[in-house]
Amino acid sequence: MSEYTALEKHSCVACGAQAEWHPEKQQLVCPYCHTVSPFEVDAATGEIREIPLVATLREMSDELRGWKADKKTVRCQSCNAVSVFDPERVGQNCEFCGSPALVDYEEIKAPIRPESLLQFKVSQTMVRDEIRKWYASKWFAPGKLKSKALVDTVRGVYLPYWTFDADADCPWTAESGYYYYTTESYKDSNGQTKTRQVRHTRWQPSAGRVQHFFDDQPIPGTRGVDTRLLAQIEPFPTEELVPYDTSYLSGFVVEHYQVVLIEAAEQSRQRMEQSLYRMCASEVPGDTHRNLQISPTFSRQTFKHILTPVWLLTYNYGPKTFQVLVNGYTGSIAGEYPKSFWKIFLLILAILTVIAVVILLSE
Repeated sequence: MSEYTALEKHSCVACGAQAEWHPEKQQLVCPYCHTVSPFEVDAATGEIREIPLVATLREMSDELRGWKADKKTVRCQSCNAVSVFDPERVGQNCEFCGSPALVDYEEIKAPIRPESLLQFKVSQTMVRDEIRKWYASKWFAPGKLKSKALVDTVRGVYLPYWTFDADADCPWTAESGYYYYTTESYKDSNGQTKTRQVRHTRWQPSAGRVQHFFDDQPIPGTRGVDTRLLAQIEPFPTEELVPYDTSYLSGFVVEHYQVVLIEAAEQSRQRMEQSLYRMCASEVPGDTHRNLQISPTFSRQTFKHILTPVWLLTYNYGPKTFQVLVNGYTGSIAGEYPKSFWKIFLLILAILTVIAVVILLSE
């Protein structure tokens, strides 16, 4: 496969300013004169490849490293997120917590470069409208929160993900339990003799094998956002990935992965084994089972480093910081919000009042 090479600069053809990726138009657009710059990904330049995992962990090739463009990398001293952005940007605050306390981040080797990504498709205007609707649907949110123009601070970021493929061959052993019933006699509280059915379990050994292909199991490489919220806006449709091109990144910040490849591979292996355990459990015959043991082996293990588009809103309310995430490709939304003490108090009071009225009427 020929290496996919992207242009390093994306100047506006009319005024020379830096053109930025426009999600609605799916083109590079100048933010100043609004000129659309020609942009077309040539599919013949390369394909999205699955990289052998074991060989890569043994010896990392320099071919996989670097951003293919001049980028500035900084670490936030407040939340420790590592961000990558165009060096021309000035007055940059942390996209994840809003702190201005950014310091240059240096590493021994260049990062593993993403070879594919999902570009932003959902526009910032649409995201702001959806967040307003989301706030309006939260009855427990303070009234002041809904009136604030928090959506003005929505920012687009590319978050790092690792995806893993593997063929799994998983023999299993267990004890299968089969229910059977016997009739027994007993005396009730009045001393009368009665009969009842009593359930017993007959145990016998069983064994089998599950074979499964894991395709693009995602592991977030981010530490800048709450991964519990991130899971709520998944999936990111990896079947629609496009080859990495710096044109898609123009105007956006990229988070540098902080979950390194070997750590992500271990997390992926654990999740695969958990999935295999559930698959094997469903294969055990009988009415119940115990002592299930699995012995999985994995082959044809590959990985990809990809970038996923997320609209991020970080805001402070009182002493706490909250985040709202929107999938920049599908529009799925998840977030945190403060709860109004008085609204919760009034709800509890209303419930107690209804209970008291019901009790009085029943008497």
